[in-house]
This record gives sequence, C-alpha cells and structure tokens, in this order.
Amino acid sequence: MISTKVKVYLVAAFVLLIVILSLSPLIIVRAGQKGVVLRWGAVTGEILDPGIHWIMPIVKNVKKLNIQIQKEEVEASSASKDLQIVTSKVALNFHLDGDRVSELWKTIGSEFKMKVIDPAIQESVKAATAKYTAEELITKRESVKEDIKNSLRERLTKDFIVVDELNIINFDFSASFNSAIEAKVTAEQSALAAKNKLEQVKYEASQTIESAKAQAEAIKIQAQAINSQGGADYVALQAIKNWDGKLPTQMIPGGAVPFINLNPAN
Repeated sequence: MISTKVKVYLVAAFVLLIVILSLSPLIIVRAGQKGVVLRWGAVTGEILDPGIHWIMPIVKNVKKLNIQIQKEEVEASSASKDLQIVTSKVALNFHLDGDRVSELWKTIGSEFKMKVIDPAIQESVKAATAKYTAEELITKRESVKEDIKNSLRERLTKDFIVVDELNIINFDFSASFNSAIEAKVTAEQSALAAKNKLEQVKYEASQTIESAKAQAEAIKIQAQAINSQGGADYVALQAIKNWDGKLPTQMIPGGAVPFINLNPAN
C-alpha cells in the first residue's frame, strides 16, 4: 500500500510536470500561420514564421493567426437607385496580411471579422447598389460585383486584410418588384411572338405576290408565243394535238363539228 508521503511526492511531481509543460519555451507555428510575439501581453512587433521557435516562458507568449484564405458570408439590406429594397448575400474570400499581423493584433485583435470585415461589406454593398436601378442590379451584375470588391479593397487594406475574391450569391427584391419584372418579361415575350407572327404573314404574302407575278409573266409569254405562231391557227393546232379522237355525242344546234371547217372562205 502506498504511503501518504509517497502520494504527496507523486502529486507534487505531477503538478511540477504541468508547470514545466505550461512554461515550455518550445513554440510550434504551423504552415499557414504567423506568430505574433507578446511580452507581458504587449505586442513586440516580432512575427514568427512557420516552424519551431524558442521563447522565454512567462515573459513572452505567442498568438497564432491564420493567414490562409478564409471565407465570410454576409447578408446586407440596401436601396437601389430607384429606391427598391434589395437584400443581398455576398461571400468574401480574404486573407490576413502576413507581414502586418502584429499591427492587426495590436489595433483590432482576434475579432477582426465582426469588428472590421462585416461592417465593411455592409457599407460597400449599400454604396454599390445605390448606383444602379433594381433592374440594372440584375443585368449588370458583374459591374456591381466589381464596384463592391473595389470598395472592400480600399476599406480593408488599411486594416491589414487582403481581398482575394468576392461573389454575389443572391439578390432578393420585394414581391411587388418581382411581380412587375415577371409581367414585363411576359409582355416582351408576347410582343416578340406577335412580331414573329407578323413577319411570317408578311413573308407568306410576299410569296403569294411573287407567285402571282410569275404566273402573270408566264401567261404573257404564252400569249406572245401564240401570236407569234399565227394566233387562231396555232390554237387550233394545239387543240388537235390534245384531241382524243372522239366526237361529241350531242351536238348543239348550229354548232360546228370540232376541227372541221365547212366554210373554205374562212
């Protein structure tokens, strides 16, 4: 059975181990991180790159910051140029300026998303959407995106944050505006269908006219040919060519037998 004295020694050794580990001078900064060195809680300006570092326990400690690309999604409500209420959702890709993380920690701290990024997105979205009508926010989406991104770069650079990319996930408008857009699209589609129908009618009419002109020209050419071939004699000759050799079974009084001219004078 372990004596009380041994138990005391074991507890003391365990506590000493914890103290040693907590005061270890060994600091590991992982890939994608930067270490901000503090002395008695104050920023020294020293920045640690990824790797193993030795620091003086108690006197110094290190705050590790992620300098890899991060994503922040924010919803913003604003008004368009024509005073339509617009609810936007944007996604910002950003990273911390690795060479200035000590300044960021000193002036902003760890809550840089809440303190700096989110408000900057709100203001940039409002400023950009106010330049466009609600319809233009849809038709000129890429221009709106670039305006927001440029505004964010200007705002966040001075806070030691680098803007990598921005995407507009969605624009939502009021129900009345959505109904108006739907009605406009329907009207445009109906007008386009009517225009196409009119063009079809015009085309068919032009085809009919051209066909009639062609027939008239053909008749004219045939008439000229008949006259050039002797007129009535030519017509009789053509009739003989097409006759099937049968005489009419009934004769109209005073009528002549086809192709038989009894009056040689004529």
